[in-house]
Amino acid sequence: MLEASASLKGFIPRESEDQDPPDSDGPSGRNADVNFHGKKRSNETHVSKVDPESRLAKKGKGKEAKLSYGGHLMTENRNGVIVDTEVTTATGTAEREATALMLERRPNKKRITLGADKNYDTRDCNKTCRKNNCTPHFACRANTSLAARTTRHEGYAISQRKRKRIEECNGWMKDIGLLRKLRHRGLSRIKPMYTLGAIGYNIVRFCNIEAFWEAEPV
Repeated sequence: MLEASASLKGFIPRESEDQDPPDSDGPSGRNADVNFHGKKRSNETHVSKVDPESRLAKKGKGKEAKLSYGGHLMTENRNGVIVDTEVTTATGTAEREATALMLERRPNKKRITLGADKNYDTRDCNKTCRKNNCTPHFACRANTSLAARTTRHEGYAISQRKRKRIEECNGWMKDIGLLRKLRHRGLSRIKPMYTLGAIGYNIVRFCNIEAFWEAEPV
């Protein structure tokens, strides 16, 4: 989840999208004092005045809802290097849609496995993986879409351990790559900045990998 460069004060009803927000106090141009507490707002009825492509979303139950985008990464398991990025609007299906995009544009179609959390364990995402010569290694829901012949193999257990390393990439890009709070608006500007953050992470990762192998005794 990437926090958009937009304030909730500017999250206005869609019918007033083309109108300037009211200036409740002081000279014209002053930031309006907006009281939205107790009012129901959703992406269906409201839109951000300054960043219409951002969406109101929250990371989990009990968390604060913020105007956000979805940042998605694909890494290889052996060294934790980022191999693809995608940025989407923050919707409930964005993770699986981004997965389909990244799988379809792989430069080669050799068989791979894909480790991911329970949000990906759906029949549609399973079908997308199989279509792209990929064996899904998702964390299982109660009514999982994965066959027992997939989850019983040692490779599945390895994928479940390795998939959590992607949080290291997310953490670095947000804290060191300055992507926790976005500085740009709109997908066309945010996508290249997110990819640039991934490139920065990979450079650091490559240096660490090289230093590790130089230190290892032959």
